[in-house]
Amino acid sequence: MSLTNDDISEDDISEDDYSEDETLTTARTEQFSILFCELERCREDEQKQKIEELNGLIDEMNKEEFKSVFTIELFNKIHQMIEKNTLSLESAILLLKHVGRCKELKSFFCFSFDDSLLSKRMKEMMIDEYEKKKDEKNEKHLTDLCECYALLGEDDIHDELLSVIMPCLLKAASKKEESDEAQKEKENALLALSLVNEFEDKDFEQCLIEIKEIIKRHQEHRNLTWLAYQSTWQFLMERLYDDAELEGVLVNELHFVREAAREIEELSKCVDWKKRKEGEEKEEKKTKEEIILVRWIRTLETFSRLCKLRNEELAGIIGIIVRLFRAAKFFSEDLIYEIVECLSSATGNSAIEIDDLLKEGAIDAMLGEAVESNLRIPQIFYWKLPFIELCERLKGKMENEEDEAKRKVMKRKVLERMEEEGYEDSVFKFCNCMHRGMNKYYSLIDDPDDYFLYC
Repeated sequence: MSLTNDDISEDDISEDDYSEDETLTTARTEQFSILFCELERCREDEQKQKIEELNGLIDEMNKEEFKSVFTIELFNKIHQMIEKNTLSLESAILLLKHVGRCKELKSFFCFSFDDSLLSKRMKEMMIDEYEKKKDEKNEKHLTDLCECYALLGEDDIHDELLSVIMPCLLKAASKKEESDEAQKEKENALLALSLVNEFEDKDFEQCLIEIKEIIKRHQEHRNLTWLAYQSTWQFLMERLYDDAELEGVLVNELHFVREAAREIEELSKCVDWKKRKEGEEKEEKKTKEEIILVRWIRTLETFSRLCKLRNEELAGIIGIIVRLFRAAKFFSEDLIYEIVECLSSATGNSAIEIDDLLKEGAIDAMLGEAVESNLRIPQIFYWKLPFIELCERLKGKMENEEDEAKRKVMKRKVLERMEEEGYEDSVFKFCNCMHRGMNKYYSLIDDPDDYFLYC
């Protein structure tokens, strides 16, 4: 079977389908604009009702709709409405916090906020509130401002604001109340905290103590939501880039891999993949469980890339990821992309044995997908990554004789598996297609030798 230009020039979307999508996009964004304009003419209680409707529309938006609505002009308009008292600050926070959650959970970008007048105003309000005397300070108001700012922004938070935002969010996340409202507040605080990547070492020491208490309390009492717990680990994982000692805490004290494995398995059981397949809508609305699964795999990818400590739990979680991949491979492109990234990092990490990748089915899964994807151009980009990592590890000779013997055994096993699956034939076909004038995709090839192992 060969690939022609005709095979890849169409997106399998009819003109009628495209027109329908255009109509839906226009309807949602226009409805948002109409409702937003009505806010200035409403009483505060009516504003809250309108904002609930606006938040419902935001939940339905795709990336293009979100980007077209939340522009610097809109954020400047919100600033102006607050300034003129035509929109109460409480109502604005209700809207902005939802926008920030949606942006983060759907992995949208919102660069327009950082340069807006609203961003500048919120900075000033946070600092003013923080500097008030204890008996004059409105803690909830300050927490709301910190959450909105952290959730909406894309730029790094400067030192002046870090000293305000970090302790505020940690205090909100550490509360021990167990009501539904308290759970929601802790979830928002931890989600916002997971986005704070810049902080001084001296500040992190106390922060780590509090975060460890939050994690251990959850491990004992299960008192956090799925999203809140995942956000707590994501916050720590971002710090792993700069703090190698933290890995020992994650592995030996907090048992990250064990916790991640359990959470991923529980979440996977809550997603009905067959129901997703039968859905008639082209753009299925992701369940909260699927969204959190994507976040867990992303967090695990960071750990798989940076961890240096060998531990037995790593092999087990590879098997869980492979099972998740097989269940979701036809239904969730975002999740599959994150799984490929995670497997690539695991494959390239010497702390994870190649034999474990074989035993847990990771190499079989990667081989099968690589072979199937060789004639589907975009997918080959995903699946070249794990094999380049695998080939790099198996090509290099080891100085230690025992290690070198193990390498040769693993290389032979992988080569045999590749031959059984027809891997090399499929890559040759792919490269041949690329060389027949398809320059648009030529950069995906790099050096074809990167895809192969030789005896």
